[in-house]
Amino acid sequence: MGLLLAPWAAWAQTPGTPVDLQCEYLTNPLGLDAPRPRLTWRLHDDRRGAVQAAYQLTVSSDSVAVARGATAAWTSGRVPSARQLVAYGGPALRPFTKYYWRVQTWSSASAKGATSQVSSFETGLMSQANWQGTWISDSRDVASKPAPYFRTTFEAPRSLKSARAYITVGGLYELYINGRKVGNHRLDPMYTRFDRRTLYVTHDVTPYLRPGKNAVGVLLGNGWYNHQSTAVWYFHEAPWRNRPTFCLDLRLTDANNKITTITSGLNWKTALSPLVFNSIYTAEHYDARREQPGWNTADFDDSKWQAVIPRAAPSARIVAQAMQPIRNVEAIPAKAVAKLNDTTYVFDLGRNISGVSQLRAQGAAGTVLHLKHGERRYPDGHVDQSNIDVHYRPTDKSDPFQTDIFTLGGKGDETFMPSFNYKGFQYVEVTSSRPLALSTGSLTGYFMHSDVAPVGQVTSANPTLNKIWWATNNSYLSNLFGYPTDCPQREKNGWTGDAHIASETGLYNFDGITVYEKWLADHRDEQQPNGVLPSIIPSDGWGYEWGNGPDWTSTIAIIPWNLYLFYGDTKPLADCYGNLKRYVDHIEARSPTGLTDWGLGDWVPVKSKSPVELTSSVYYFTDASILARAAKLLGHPADAARYAALAQKIRNAINVKYLNRQTNLYGSGVQTELSVPLYWGVVPDELREKVAANLARRVAADNYHLDVGLLGTKAILGALSENGQADVAYRLAAQETYPSWGWWIANGATTLYENWPIDAKSDISMNHIMFGEVGAWLYKGLGGIKPDPQQPGFKNVLLTPHAVAGLDHFEARHLGPYGLIKSAWKKNGAGTSYSITVPPNATATLTVPVAAGQLVYEAGRPLAATSSAIRPRPITGPLRQYDLVAGTYQLEVR
Repeated sequence: MGLLLAPWAAWAQTPGTPVDLQCEYLTNPLGLDAPRPRLTWRLHDDRRGAVQAAYQLTVSSDSVAVARGATAAWTSGRVPSARQLVAYGGPALRPFTKYYWRVQTWSSASAKGATSQVSSFETGLMSQANWQGTWISDSRDVASKPAPYFRTTFEAPRSLKSARAYITVGGLYELYINGRKVGNHRLDPMYTRFDRRTLYVTHDVTPYLRPGKNAVGVLLGNGWYNHQSTAVWYFHEAPWRNRPTFCLDLRLTDANNKITTITSGLNWKTALSPLVFNSIYTAEHYDARREQPGWNTADFDDSKWQAVIPRAAPSARIVAQAMQPIRNVEAIPAKAVAKLNDTTYVFDLGRNISGVSQLRAQGAAGTVLHLKHGERRYPDGHVDQSNIDVHYRPTDKSDPFQTDIFTLGGKGDETFMPSFNYKGFQYVEVTSSRPLALSTGSLTGYFMHSDVAPVGQVTSANPTLNKIWWATNNSYLSNLFGYPTDCPQREKNGWTGDAHIASETGLYNFDGITVYEKWLADHRDEQQPNGVLPSIIPSDGWGYEWGNGPDWTSTIAIIPWNLYLFYGDTKPLADCYGNLKRYVDHIEARSPTGLTDWGLGDWVPVKSKSPVELTSSVYYFTDASILARAAKLLGHPADAARYAALAQKIRNAINVKYLNRQTNLYGSGVQTELSVPLYWGVVPDELREKVAANLARRVAADNYHLDVGLLGTKAILGALSENGQADVAYRLAAQETYPSWGWWIANGATTLYENWPIDAKSDISMNHIMFGEVGAWLYKGLGGIKPDPQQPGFKNVLLTPHAVAGLDHFEARHLGPYGLIKSAWKKNGAGTSYSITVPPNATATLTVPVAAGQLVYEAGRPLAATSSAIRPRPITGPLRQYDLVAGTYQLEVR
């Protein structure tokens, strides 16, 4: 999980060179449908004060023309602007076309420009009308268990220049050409509301083809499309449910640019595969005796295979999957194995992950191995699933929870790894029907998740704090599978509350915008005409009646707003604007006083319960406030005024009912009641300091331990550190006894848990992200790195580092849209040194405490003697504030 901070440094020589070019936040993407794709870049420039004064984009389907700066399909011309996010503005893009682009930038009006390397993006079908293939399947029998194979053969031109496979599926797929699996994606396509939107994936398959006869094979899995396991959410009754189906266009281009398209159709043949059962929720069963070697090769005899049947498309909207895919990101060899008897072994990976296990074994044909996955062990060493199987409702014993079943073919060394399933686990209990010899090397775990690039890094003098950051990231990634989930074992549901609580943690640490944009499209698919959203997204229809409300489904406001803050991109807000309006209007209609009790409240608190009306009304205020700001940004002044007034009405109503202006307490004054209004801006400005002091006293009375649930966890650390109580926030975050994050770490946690007591009788998944705000707070509350809403995307970085009592040094790094941001501090006797990096073409506002008698130094000299790169702002009190231009700074307060 390392952070690659400057991948371009090896080749970029000229200061100011544009680097890290991306289209739709992807590098050289294939198969885009966006009519005006967004183009972004960073500058390689470590000079102090580095700026971009102008840019020029050049786009063409001719790579040579772009490289030479010759005539192009579109050029922006020289635009005097510091923007590094620009939408394509040329003629309509053609489908199935590769476009090349580069950017030239200037650092001043007269300086010679620097030019990037040439990058590319490739359009996909761009229209439903461009599909040629037929949707096919092997049957309509949703109860049929074995996964189906499909195959056909075709002739490829001898002068093949390029080949692209476009495949869309109801369910999941693996694509093979000439016996080779295409690509390294897992669980494609991503889960959507299948009857409203279906995704297609584009593959460059040129290297897989050969002149003459070729074979293409497809293996289909059920995924969420044909849910054959039974649990409390009724996915087996989903309105879209059917036997998996697919449509494929394989587009071949020869040296003369002649196009030949191989399509799915009635000429294909099908047979049942050795994958005799697959469930995204439980596991897979594989019988190696049923293997058909070479089934996906050109010379295979398929005379005994059956004819396919045509099928209707699952939905009328087939759109490109333009996002980071799921992959096997990290191989984790088993750390230890315990042999319980001649037929039972328990493997320990040494850490909790989402993903799959791969087993290598030898044995007689027909030997049956059960691979039971879990997060805990019983005292006798067997795997304990009692904390994760509570919502499973099996109808028989044929589909055991998180238990793969592998039947050996008796062909020597055999390997099994699931194709269409993932689990949450640390331990794997392997039980064989016959005695079997296994060793530590027999099993490997694969950490699977959406393969989002790391963009954040935290280190400190406190080893427990470092482990909390690492465990939080493990839980975040374990719950990112094309949509944010709550847990990778018990549910795999897209719980909205968990996701918006953890969204800043995700964005500080990972480049996740493509996943969030896809999930926001899922929101738009799921929203009812009256504005209501379900509590889990995507959904089969469950969740409209329970668990939703503004405290959970504020995702429709908070996540687009966070994307705007972190990326400086208004598109997510624009895409969701109408949906957010309908949502807020619905709450207003049912809550005319400005207060609402619609919601779950402070889920899984330690002990104190806060009024649902208080917390839900605060989130209603937050939604209305974000809507008002979005309206202003997007040019809707009447809406901006209306929803700003609504937000003020809600704020006033909360304060009238819950704020005691004599005691400066909300409600009964427990941690959540104080921190939620503070964090979300409900507290009157003149009382913030007093309410924060009351919160600090409440935390002290609780012996500096947490007494919050989900909503309070999001708020409490920021409410303290942003209001003069950073020392208290750190003491709370670094606590190592119950209840605290450190208590989990002290007891061996490598991920975050669902409940504060480790021995809880319910709600005790050991890989949950819902308490994961601490991961974002490390950047905000200790590093002090925050985006500026007035100049988002870290165009101006708000830097307010807190050198807290009890911690000697701390460093946070974040790779934002403009480049590396670094905030580090270290205590030196009575003083504190700060190491700051502001990315090129950006600025920062630095706020640091300076006690009476202290001065601020740069490079050993009093700040007044340094250059104009550091400009003080007039401010009273013990704080000093400075405007910094791009560059690296070594400051000291002493």
